[in-house]
Amino acid sequence: MNIVTLTTDLGTEDYFSAMLKAEILTAAGNDHFFVDISHNIAAHDIQQAAYFLQTSYSKFPQGTIHVAFVYSYYNPAFEYIAFYKNGHFFIGPNNGLFSLLFDDLTEEDVYLVEFDDRNANRLVAHAVACIKNNLFPDELGRHPTTFNRKLSLRAVITNNNIRATVIHKDHFDNVVLNVTKANFEKMRDGRNFELFYKQSEPITRLSKHYGDVAVGDVLCLFNSADLLEIAVNMGKAGTYLGLNKNETVQIYFKER
Repeated sequence: MNIVTLTTDLGTEDYFSAMLKAEILTAAGNDHFFVDISHNIAAHDIQQAAYFLQTSYSKFPQGTIHVAFVYSYYNPAFEYIAFYKNGHFFIGPNNGLFSLLFDDLTEEDVYLVEFDDRNANRLVAHAVACIKNNLFPDELGRHPTTFNRKLSLRAVITNNNIRATVIHKDHFDNVVLNVTKANFEKMRDGRNFELFYKQSEPITRLSKHYGDVAVGDVLCLFNSADLLEIAVNMGKAGTYLGLNKNETVQIYFKER
């Protein structure tokens, strides 16, 4: 049984994701187990797709095939690429998405998916079939002339301050920041902190669970992806606090 994960902006109200799965089954055989990471990536949002993949791919068994189908027709000469990294296979458009996932990838690490049919679904299906039949990378194609890169949103860190950015609001309207647990704790170094989501009433302690504060109160914690999250116990932080994607949040660390 081959595991294939799908991260797409195809939505769930149309037949598009079913057609993609059908092409994979037709080309690569029906012994594939599909896991839908999400089909509700915002249209063309490769930052969100990279975030979803980054938080989930390593939880799957090694050898899993991860398909990213987001912003697939980004120019008339769109390219699909495939590569092997950290024990996993990845297939998707050469539009910068994978540079957000792995900042050390180069042209020499990835292979073009070359097939006589330029339909994106069939390019993906061909790549999956090659991987399944141990024909990766020989039956794919050459290295691309250019591996497209995009700049990821990184927190701005100084000695006593982190200027963070909202990178995602989840289904529960929790607000995810681009601050990793490792970076936060390194900066914190045992110091007290103040997280300002507005001009007053900062958050001054980390919670471990949403229920650490009273219902309706604001908290911050590290989520399952080890990213800093602002939430409201049993509430909607994004709406209640007026925090939207790409807005900035300030974190100050007290001098000793």
